[in-house]
Amino acid sequence: MDPSRIFLRSFKLSDVDDFLKWASDDGVTHYLRWNTVTSREEALTYLEKVATPHPWRRSICLDNRSIGYISIRLGSSDDRCKARVGYAVSPEHWGRGIATAALKMAASKVFDEIPGLVRLEVVVELENKASQRVLEKVGFLKEGLLRKYGFCKGEIRDMFVYGFVSTDEISSD
Repeated sequence: MDPSRIFLRSFKLSDVDDFLKWASDDGVTHYLRWNTVTSREEALTYLEKVATPHPWRRSICLDNRSIGYISIRLGSSDDRCKARVGYAVSPEHWGRGIATAALKMAASKVFDEIPGLVRLEVVVELENKASQRVLEKVGFLKEGLLRKYGFCKGEIRDMFVYGFVSTDEISSD
């Protein structure tokens, strides 16, 4: 995959059909906190009410088509020095290095764009080996196991926590 074809940008309402294509896939939303999008109307509402107003939610684009998302969600109050990262990519693009490239792009920008941010963290289900590989390829460190930590899709799950701090190096692999 030629990395120059991949870029991050804010979502636009005109992304609705591309967004629906991947957000309606249960395989994409399986590990996400939000549910599978089931209609064009629901997709448009999500873009209007959630994606576009979010301060740091970007569309992962391949040749200017939305094929996924990455978001950086700042902590509040005393936790504003850290942010949670979430991401997903359309299944037709799994295993092509796109999530890794997008996360590298985000990590290389976000510390400059958000004053006072020093830490990114991701919690990932033990079963989500693909996401763990993405994080490790970028340079995130697996910091520990959080037992019975995250509620997702009706279950309380064990999670690994990964961290990346502003002084860490983005992996060149």
